[in-house]
Amino acid sequence: MKSLKKDFIYTGSTKNLVNRLNEHNEGKCLSTKAYRQFELNAYIAVITESKARKLEKYFKSGSGKAILKKRILTTEAKE
Repeated sequence: MKSLKKDFIYTGSTKNLVNRLNEHNEGKCLSTKAYRQFELNAYIAVITESKARKLEKYFKSGSGKAILKKRILTTEAKE
């Protein structure tokens, strides 16, 4: 998720994407309350929770953040 007000990208995992986005936008999550409102920029679905947690941990690392910004969250030029 990307903050619409500040330069902030949130990476997390959930079983219910719509509900989780609403929780962040309603200020129910202390870690993101100051960055409200959010929009969903991308999501990756995986089969198991353990894979989701590993992927989340990777995307929060330095190289994972670089991949997110360079390959996943980029705006492709229209031709």
